[in-house]
Amino acid sequence: MRPALRIGIIGAALCVLAMLAWQGITAHGAPDPTRPNTSATVAFLDIGILVFREGLECILVLAAITASMTGAKRGHRRPVALGAGLAFIASLITWLIAVRIVGSLSDNMSALDLQAATGLLAVVVLLVIMNWFFHKIYWGGWIRAHNRRRKALLENARAAEISQRRLWCGLVLLGFTSLYREGFEVVLFLQSYHLRLGGSVVLEGTLLGIVLTAMVAVLTFVLQQRLPYRKMLITTGVLLGVVLLVMVGEQAQEMQLAHWISTTEISSLKNYMPPWIGLWFAVFPTVETLVAQFIAAVLVIGSYYAARHLGGAPPQSGEQPLEEGPAEAKATIVESLQPAA
Repeated sequence: MRPALRIGIIGAALCVLAMLAWQGITAHGAPDPTRPNTSATVAFLDIGILVFREGLECILVLAAITASMTGAKRGHRRPVALGAGLAFIASLITWLIAVRIVGSLSDNMSALDLQAATGLLAVVVLLVIMNWFFHKIYWGGWIRAHNRRRKALLENARAAEISQRRLWCGLVLLGFTSLYREGFEVVLFLQSYHLRLGGSVVLEGTLLGIVLTAMVAVLTFVLQQRLPYRKMLITTGVLLGVVLLVMVGEQAQEMQLAHWISTTEISSLKNYMPPWIGLWFAVFPTVETLVAQFIAAVLVIGSYYAARHLGGAPPQSGEQPLEEGPAEAKATIVESLQPAA
């Protein structure tokens, strides 16, 4: 393992430990799973995982776009980076607008109904992110579209069919759309946590994900390291699967409290399920919550096998979309995605 990669992994681990220590201090000690309101710790980790996962996908798109921008074309990376920076600011503005909208809705809806509604939105967003078949088609096409647009801009600029100003604006737009889509998904997902737990937990979890993403970005774009992106995406995908089950269990319980669905307790399971299981993992002895989690698991696993059966192979982010990109981009990113020997 290269020294830079080792340093990055150690730095990421120390960052996670530091954030956990911060969470423990703010909770006046190590959180007790049997105490009320300790789901903030779980939410903190869930948010960090989701933001990191979305950040990895954004980095992969930007790496595919900028891989061939070397030598004399290296200056083309600057407008792409500027577009990504503007997208980050736009994501923050979108967050403020979304919070304002949800806040205004709270004046006309009961707290339980609003929590159930925003929680349902978060589950839908997470199901889309975790759907392998949709992800392969939609996200794969997303990279292909960006590569085609980048290639057309550079070719037209060489042929003097467009001005340097239009080329610059086009590259800025490429960088903007590469990041804003992921930012918009995160904004929608976090509304439920913000409504239930407040802004501090959301801020802590988001900072964790951003810091981890920034480390990967430095290794990728500054130190030019070829990271095991495929393994990282698979690992975070598995973690997101756990997050999905927790979110679905919480959402089903909130819908029960809001009387959107019935509550059918399973008395035989009560003695085998201590309260902390519900607080940490949102597993409750009711038919509705367990069935909802089972359906979510079936949808995710089923979409994986559907992608394999209809697509011919498991979806591997970043490989197929590069077929239409330049040779340099293909070589760089495909080699990064190859599993370690």
